[in-house]
Amino acid sequence: MPQFKEAKNFPAESDDLPQLDLKYLGELVFTAIDPAISFESWLKPMLDRVGFMPFDEFVYYPDFSQTYEVNAHWALYCDNFLEGFHIPFVHPGLNEIVSFPDYEYEIFDHGSLQVGVAKAEDRAFDLPEGHPDSGRQIAAYWFWFFPNIMFNVYPWGLSLNLINPKGLNKTEIRFETYLWKPELFKAENQDLLHLTEMEDEAVVESVQMGVKSRLYNKGRFSPKQEVAVHHFHRLVSEAMKS
Repeated sequence: MPQFKEAKNFPAESDDLPQLDLKYLGELVFTAIDPAISFESWLKPMLDRVGFMPFDEFVYYPDFSQTYEVNAHWALYCDNFLEGFHIPFVHPGLNEIVSFPDYEYEIFDHGSLQVGVAKAEDRAFDLPEGHPDSGRQIAAYWFWFFPNIMFNVYPWGLSLNLINPKGLNKTEIRFETYLWKPELFKAENQDLLHLTEMEDEAVVESVQMGVKSRLYNKGRFSPKQEVAVHHFHRLVSEAMKS
């Protein structure tokens, strides 16, 4: 700052720019202005399940990353992500890989997990001995953390989804791809991720139209298939009270 030579006790510590604590997961950098919990507690449910993967070795691949725009409210996109019962009806490609009868949901304080069981062994993780899912053919771990981040963990690496509201009825979806085993990430994986996103967007935009109808009324949650959706709605409700 020019012409401050006459100012007494300047600069003082109170004149410093604010500093935020930074946390890391491989190439990913996290921070929070006023964190409700510690970063370690927040991420623990995911690391308890996939902490065997060397995230420090994950490499960002911009050519396999993409940004989408959806003409729908961001919460409707999360609703769609958080239930898997639409997979057999909306995602034929994904349904060839994942066994729908074996689909599982788990919830934790600040998020949830969907476990996709592979139909074929070559689509599954090589899980370490003693892992909670040891002996099972797991195709994917789909983690969601409140309110708008998804860690989609596959045998080849990570597809990080960031859900950014751009307006009441417009949402930006960022797919960031981090590869651990590039040899496992074939062109068909990229095509499947894109096709699945297009199918999801069509559904979410249709729901957006439906909820705007004068005939729309709220329904019931499926006790088995919408536990993660219900959990999301509860977290939103609690956040709006604060």
